[in-house]
Order: sequence, then structure tokens, then C-alpha cells
Amino acid sequence: MQASQFSAQVLDWYDKYGRKTLPWQINKTPYKVWLSEVMLQQTQVTTVIPYFERFMARFPTVTDLANAPLDEVLHLWTGLGYYARARNLHKAAQQVATLHGGEFPQTFAEIAALPGVGRSTAGAILSLALGKHYPILDGNVKRVLARCYAVSGWPGKKEVENTLWTLSEQVTPARGVERFNQAMMDLGAMVCTRSKPKCTLCPLQNSCIAAAHESWSRYPGKKPKQTLPERTGYFLLLQHNQEIFLAQRPPSGLWGGLYCFPQFASEDELREWMAQRHVNADNLTQLNAFRHTFSHFHLDIVPMWLPVSSLDACMDEGSALWYNLAQPPSVGLAAPVERLLQQLRTGAPV
Repeated sequence: MQASQFSAQVLDWYDKYGRKTLPWQINKTPYKVWLSEVMLQQTQVTTVIPYFERFMARFPTVTDLANAPLDEVLHLWTGLGYYARARNLHKAAQQVATLHGGEFPQTFAEIAALPGVGRSTAGAILSLALGKHYPILDGNVKRVLARCYAVSGWPGKKEVENTLWTLSEQVTPARGVERFNQAMMDLGAMVCTRSKPKCTLCPLQNSCIAAAHESWSRYPGKKPKQTLPERTGYFLLLQHNQEIFLAQRPPSGLWGGLYCFPQFASEDELREWMAQRHVNADNLTQLNAFRHTFSHFHLDIVPMWLPVSSLDACMDEGSALWYNLAQPPSVGLAAPVERLLQQLRTGAPV
């Protein structure tokens, strides 16, 4: 199919069916588009919308975000996962404030230099917010192109990604790039979905190789399977009335900067930690274990709950606090921690 025909069909479909009233599409700015693009990485639109709205209410400008404490940013991010995105968002906002006087940059090189911003995100900001001619290649666009042109292989492989970038460059029109890039993302999200694509509703159906051969499930190629290693983590839940002891994780690494329960590789290690701090372990109770899966390993979490009579225990731990269940502080929490706090908030440990 000619590139001009491809883009014309996609644009015609967008004008009729595309999404035009998402929160970041109203009074569009580079800051709004950047924030939405970062949030949308690995996350569905319906999940992102309330987070985006809360962020914009609290941080209406990039300077507001730059001046906010990281703890508050992580707190508002709690539940979205992939917390490196939030840390990079904060770093990037500070970079914009420091290097660009609080004005969001408007060149590809400057935007791509921001922490957490890659080629596709930079292209999305420039095209969607400013109408500049840059292609994009997010997960939705990869899927549409891979199926339409039968590009084999996992897009995580450099040669496959390069092929898809070339196709994206070829089909992105010189005019109407803002509408086209949004249309490609919408097409992948609404029609050319991962499973059960709605091929009969697709403007590219008659020229799509995967549709012609009913082979959509082959494209894009799946990531090579690997067995994820398994680890065990013992979480210590110290509770005094309505307050729970939490310690802040180091700024980098797993759950960097978030508040978590003290974590140990074994129950013996946990008990040794308590003994060193003269915490009586007589009433230590094991709660139901559960599994939390990261992209690179499974973590089997064993919660160990202990009521304590004093708030003095463990408060020499540096960045630590007693988390009030009735009046939660504005701090970022790892998802399993939030799950256990909710369990403690709603009743007795089980």
C-alpha cells in the first residue's frame, strides 16, 4: 500500500471514530502530553485518567512538579506501578526548571535528553502538542504496523524495532501529523487490539497482510519465554494501635524511594533484626503469604505481624515513620504494602 493511501485511510477513520476528548487533549500543552505519555507507558487509558487529573490538579505546571517533594509525587503515583517513571518524571521536571527556566523544551534533542524520555515519547510530545513532523512507535503503533506489513519477530529485538521505525517514518504524513499519530495509537487501542482484534472495523483491513491471512495472532512476535526466578521476602508489620512502622527504601533499586515494611530474606534474619532492637517477638504472627510478580522475578511475600506497646521501637532507622491508618501521610507506597495496609485498615490480620 502506498504511504499516502495508508495515512489517508487512518486519518479518515480518526475523524469519524478517534478519541478527541481525553483530559490531556483539552487545552493541549507539551507538559500535559509528556505527563500523559509517561503515565500511559505499560498502563491503560482508563487507569491513567484519574491519576492524570490528580497530578494536574496538584501540579498544574512543570515548575509545580519540580518544586514538589519526591515523597508527594510517589504518593500520587501509588497504584500505577513502574515507579521509576515517577522518579524520572520528577527529575525531568527539575531539569526543565533548571535548564529551561520552567518552559518545556520544544526541540527533539532537548526533550529526548530528559530522564525517562525516549524517541517515541519525544516524538509524541512534539507531534501531538506542537504539530511537528515526528513519527512515534509505542506499543499500539508497533502492533498495527507489524500486522499490516507482516513484520515477524519480537519488537524488543533491535532489527525488528528498526524495521518498524522505518515503516512508521514512511507512513507518517507531512500534514496532519498530530491527528495521524493520535489515530495510530487509537487504532491499536480500540481496533487492532492484542487479542480479538476488530478487523472488520479497521480502515486498513483490505491491505493488511495479517487480516488477509487471518494470522493476526502471529504479529507482533512474542517475547521469548523465560522462567522467572523466585524469591521470598519476609515483611515485618509492626503495629501500635492505628499506626504501622514503615521505612523508606534507598532512592535507587527495587521500589526506590517508596515506604515499605522492613523486609528480610528469612524469618531468622527478621527475628535477629528484632532482637538487636529489643523488640519482643512472643506475639509474632504469620499472615497469609502471597505472590507479587515483577518483570524479572516472582517475590513470594510472607507478612509477619506483631502488635507493639511503644512507638519508640525502631525509630532510630533513619527515614522511617509510623504510618497512621486513619490519617495516612502523603508518601509513596509499594503495591504489596498498600495491599497489606488496606488489610490492616479493614480489620484484624488474617
